[in-house]
Amino acid sequence: MKRLGIVIGVFVLGLTGLTACGDEGDTPASGAAAAGGSGAKLATADVGELGKVVVDGNGRTVYVFDKDTSGKSNCEDDCLAKWPAVPAAEGTPQLDGIDASLVGTVTRSDGSKQLSIDGLPVYLFAQDSKAGEAKGQAVGGVWWVIGADGKKITKQPAGDGNYGY
Repeated sequence: MKRLGIVIGVFVLGLTGLTACGDEGDTPASGAAAAGGSGAKLATADVGELGKVVVDGNGRTVYVFDKDTSGKSNCEDDCLAKWPAVPAAEGTPQLDGIDASLVGTVTRSDGSKQLSIDGLPVYLFAQDSKAGEAKGQAVGGVWWVIGADGKKITKQPAGDGNYGY
């Protein structure tokens, strides 16, 4: 019985230690810190001819959808499978190179929170498999990368039809 109490005590202390150092909620993102981990992180990066665009915490290009309205996502079901929403984590998003006044959240129809830039929900493109790709640029004439100023960039891809590198 005494041994069980010791094991439970060690377990509780271990959990307490993990939760105490697991919250980085208000730490600003920068450089390598913004490139990995979980949580809501947005930064900017140069992506080919598109210039400096918004990326998520893993360096993947972020997009807006012309069929969305300010504060509301219209990408559901099959659309969401191809264009995953950038989820909003608890607390303030970590930002690097983006004006904090542009970043907010929208509530999706399922109740989940999604990050928004200048009021528009933001997404990833499932076919962008690594940082620096922008294969979703201009898809269907309704999907666009976002510049560091929060405005969509409507430059059309040249050559092979995408900005993947």
